[in-house]
Amino acid sequence: MDSTSNTFDDCKSNLTWSLVYKIGGWATILVIIGTLTDIVIGTALGGDLSKLPATAIARFEQFSESVWMGLYCLDFLNVITMLLLVPGFFALFAAMRKVKKGIAMLALIVFAIGTTVFVANNMALSMLELSNKYSLCNDMAQKNLYAAAGESILAQGAHGSPGVFFGFFLVLISELLISYTMLKSKVFSKASAYTGILGTILMMVYIVLVTFVPNVKEIAMNIAAPGGILLLVWMVLFTLKLFKIGRTE
Repeated sequence: MDSTSNTFDDCKSNLTWSLVYKIGGWATILVIIGTLTDIVIGTALGGDLSKLPATAIARFEQFSESVWMGLYCLDFLNVITMLLLVPGFFALFAAMRKVKKGIAMLALIVFAIGTTVFVANNMALSMLELSNKYSLCNDMAQKNLYAAAGESILAQGAHGSPGVFFGFFLVLISELLISYTMLKSKVFSKASAYTGILGTILMMVYIVLVTFVPNVKEIAMNIAAPGGILLLVWMVLFTLKLFKIGRTE
């Protein structure tokens, strides 16, 4: 009886973890789609960060022309992809929980903290609300107040500003940790691990340059392009592996 009960519990546990891998895999597919969308839009815009609206009023005008473009230029797409990647990261932890549990758990925790910080500091929806109020207001004094509030928001959460640095950088640290864990765990291929490591390092250099050395933004974008492609390939590789592990269990 005990043996039968244990076998049943093991089967139920395996089914649960299998579902985790599949959910993580499908969620990461959505992240991949979002990343490709980001690349297409960024390429269409020329990848020049200096062309982003520099003032709150210019942002309001952008929102009035296109709400979606206004949200995109304030990293709203990155917010969505980071949230979608949470199940993927948990699935990666699950895949390596038996061999490198400590580092995998640390990577998951850092990712959760980084995502929380990034989402909390994102001001896209706040700017949209201010934009709506600004466009509907006829009182110039009130308009100036909305513009001042917008400038404060941009200082905290505009793309490339110090306000978004820590959240973004923590997520990159977590990706570096999980890629290192892949390298040591033998659950994932070395190609997956090295692709993740190299892509993450390039993106770390990019985020540091674009945040603290604004005069080299063009160089930063040239670094971000291969880094983003490598991370895209990394996600494709580990997603395929997650589905394979899910079928096995």
